[in-house]
Amino acid sequence: MHLNIRHLTFAALALGLLAAARPAPGQTLKPGPQVLTFFSDVDDTEQPYGLYLPRGYNPRKRYPLVVSLHGAGSNHRLNLRRVFGMSNAGGETDVEATRYFAALKDVDYIVVSPFARGTMGYQGLAEKDVYDALADVRRRFSIDEDRIYLTGLSMGGGGTLWLGLTRPDLWAAIAPVCPAPPAEAADLAPNALNLPVHIHQGGADPVVKPEGTRDWVKRLKDLGTDVGYTEYPDVQHNSWENAYKDAAIFSWFAKFKRNRFPERVRFVTTRYKYDGAYWVRIDRLTPGTAASVDAKFTSPNRLEIATAGLEALTLRLAGHPKFASGKPLDVAIDGQDVAARAAGGDLALVRRDGAWTAAKYEASAGAKRKGAEGPLGEALAGRHVYVYGTEGNPAREESLARRDIAAKAADWSSARGRLMVFPRAIADREVRPSDLATSNLILFGTKETNALIEKFADRLPIHLDPAAVSNYGLVYIFPIDDHYVVVSSGLPWWTLPTRGAGAPQVVTAPSAAAPPPPAAPARRGGFAAGTALGLNAFQDFLLFKDSPATPVAEGRFDGDWRLSAAYAEKMNAAGVVVIKDGAVAK
Repeated sequence: MHLNIRHLTFAALALGLLAAARPAPGQTLKPGPQVLTFFSDVDDTEQPYGLYLPRGYNPRKRYPLVVSLHGAGSNHRLNLRRVFGMSNAGGETDVEATRYFAALKDVDYIVVSPFARGTMGYQGLAEKDVYDALADVRRRFSIDEDRIYLTGLSMGGGGTLWLGLTRPDLWAAIAPVCPAPPAEAADLAPNALNLPVHIHQGGADPVVKPEGTRDWVKRLKDLGTDVGYTEYPDVQHNSWENAYKDAAIFSWFAKFKRNRFPERVRFVTTRYKYDGAYWVRIDRLTPGTAASVDAKFTSPNRLEIATAGLEALTLRLAGHPKFASGKPLDVAIDGQDVAARAAGGDLALVRRDGAWTAAKYEASAGAKRKGAEGPLGEALAGRHVYVYGTEGNPAREESLARRDIAAKAADWSSARGRLMVFPRAIADREVRPSDLATSNLILFGTKETNALIEKFADRLPIHLDPAAVSNYGLVYIFPIDDHYVVVSSGLPWWTLPTRGAGAPQVVTAPSAAAPPPPAAPARRGGFAAGTALGLNAFQDFLLFKDSPATPVAEGRFDGDWRLSAAYAEKMNAAGVVVIKDGAVAK
């Protein structure tokens, strides 16, 4: 009996020691730099981000948040020290510096540094990763939603301009450093009207030329943006060392809070994906064509609005200090006076037959909209799976060739090296109901060879003639059941042009010996270097002969997902496609 008691006492003591060794419920993370992950629904992977947590973090207090974007060839761990102004130790390589966290200056900010898959810029999938990391931090920690800031260097500086200008109402201020933005960001400069900006640049930068950055600064100043500019003479591409020195960027950010209800909103977009800012939302535009709105209160309940390239918008006025609910609004839009009331604080306006009226825009069932607007690259910005066909009793060699095409497309690492993207490449018979319900589908083959293309055949607008698959390629995007379907029939979109006699070269595995493609227009640059990212070079559809460098027809479907008569004529003239009845605009 005594022995049993001793055993029980020892067991209880052991359990007590184990319990003491476990973290207490609700225990916070350690302060300082560290790495967390979020689960990505794109490819079912854990994706890392660097995190700085201030000393003495108190969940009952709301903290300002800085989102910091790394440059090309860098990562989330290195970038976390960069934004605090820390270089590598003397003689230390980036590889060596990545292996540990140095002590960082104590600041009363939370800082997040997304890895965003590596070196792929900050559009599409990488952009989604930034917002997924931001959502994860918001879920875990107490964040002041009016003090969220954005900065980044080089590729990350370009990402700062892109994310800042596409969603200006999210950020309290942005600080791009030696920025290398995507070309289409330039048209969005008007969106920074209410967004404080400070740009840093090395005067002798051989990578990001200072002339281009100065042009950005001039453009923003001419538009009335609150923009500051610091150029460091004789400094090359390491201008971040000056911009972030002694963690000074946090002191600059501290000057600003987001203004949720500015008196004037100016917004430009080419996509429903970015459909508005602050209290203005664009409801009807033509994807790929710039739509703009400039709306301002001139006095309480009096608005002046100028638009271009859009047919409908909504003003969300509830909470604005110059809006009095229950009273009529005087609206002057494009020189026309409209008297209306804002039911529930929202005022919807639609242009019909050239005249504006107060009415809610009702999109047709087949109209382009957010999540169903293209272009081709958008299918890769979310969850997607690559599917090869098994129909038609193919011989073993043909079966392997079909599989290899899908596997090549799914191999993101062949694009720019070490991209952490791991989508699946599977056969049509392996696609599960859950894939159909949750994933964009990248389908290879024709309706004769791929069971899923056949499944959707009556709903898809274009089909390639099976007799043309050795000389022509057709790739296009189309929405089906709330997801995108990309059909790639015949030659894949990364087919290299021929060099003399012989069939077009289809690369099915990465090869250092593969010849580079001949010179092609800049917008197609790199389409053969990375199969997945190559889709970003195109619009909604492309029919080509021999290679994408020789297109037959390339462009966008209209606002109702139909081909224009001109595009249909070009395709029909080639004699290699069948266009579904009703798929051509009248």
